[in-house]
Amino acid sequence: MAGGGLAAALIAQRLSPFPNLEIVILEAASEPFGEHTWSFHLADVGKADLDWIDPLVAHRWAGQSVRFPEFSRHLQSGYATLTSRSARAAMSRLGNVEIRAGTAVSEVSPDSVTLDGGEKLPADCVIDARGYRKSSSLVLGYQKFVGLEVETAEPHGLVDPVIMDASVDQLDGYRFVYLLPFSPTRVLIEDTRYADGENLDKAELEAAIMDYARQQGWTVAEIIRREHGVLPIALAHDAERFWAEAPADVPQAGMRAALFHPTTGYSLPEAVRVANLVADAWPCSSAALAVKIRDHALARHRAQRFYRLLNRMLFLAAEPHRRHIVLQRFYRLPQPLIERFYAGQTTPADMARILIGKPPVPVHRALACFFEKPLLSSETS
Repeated sequence: MAGGGLAAALIAQRLSPFPNLEIVILEAASEPFGEHTWSFHLADVGKADLDWIDPLVAHRWAGQSVRFPEFSRHLQSGYATLTSRSARAAMSRLGNVEIRAGTAVSEVSPDSVTLDGGEKLPADCVIDARGYRKSSSLVLGYQKFVGLEVETAEPHGLVDPVIMDASVDQLDGYRFVYLLPFSPTRVLIEDTRYADGENLDKAELEAAIMDYARQQGWTVAEIIRREHGVLPIALAHDAERFWAEAPADVPQAGMRAALFHPTTGYSLPEAVRVANLVADAWPCSSAALAVKIRDHALARHRAQRFYRLLNRMLFLAAEPHRRHIVLQRFYRLPQPLIERFYAGQTTPADMARILIGKPPVPVHRALACFFEKPLLSSETS
């Protein structure tokens, strides 16, 4: 596999029990899996999936909460996190998985991978998972974040994650703070912005995190590690054109296949689906697997139309400083609906429930962004 990220780790974990199979992960960076945190709701995946994912999981919690200017809510919905460290540890326990860090790939083909230095590595099946591929067939907003994992001088008092603390000042679009408590005195604090532009001022967000910690009454004794990212939030997507730009005979996986939740940016549930697809098809040639993943991605694209509509309402209909009202309204809905939303399994009844009532954005602006095709036409021209 080209690319050492979440998708590669999950595919390797899922395929590792197959006999007589050697899996090689090629990662350009010096450290495979980077410095990341990948979280998911336990309801996002099936019980059988939880079993095989478990070796990669770093932390689990029984519940989660949200905070908004008008209300706070605790949800009895389980949550879990994978970290770069837990992914590396899980891969090291698999005897048939080899990770080659510092190995940049210049070209992929159905039966080989060519490295930057010219070396060609043969393979029975090649999967390209080298991360997000920019394309004019995707019209995007952005989820930008900076995270600090810190040790506090005194217990921080958190038991479960705070998925969104949107009671903070609204800056650069919809802003919230994300909190993952790893121990009584260790917590990941992420400042997240749903913004129109992708420029990320890491120093500004880090300063905002330290200010937030002070407001919570926490003294940061030590910064353990830092992470940052800019995730795509899909407003419109011409999937047929997107896939026409990709090699027809080389499977794409993860963000490279635009397989992520359009609204939340969560990629693990979609990566689990692809890992299961690969396992169900195995053994399989590159060309045959490429067709299966493409067909799966097109089906997911059709199933995600509603999420892209909500994104257009959030980014195009709501004024940036009032985007939090959309999420505040959403989190008043029943917990099972919220769980299905995160899992990417929103039902027609759920869609109606989300849309009925007084809209949190001006009606004329909501109607103006109802269809995604005009955005794609504008982007193409």
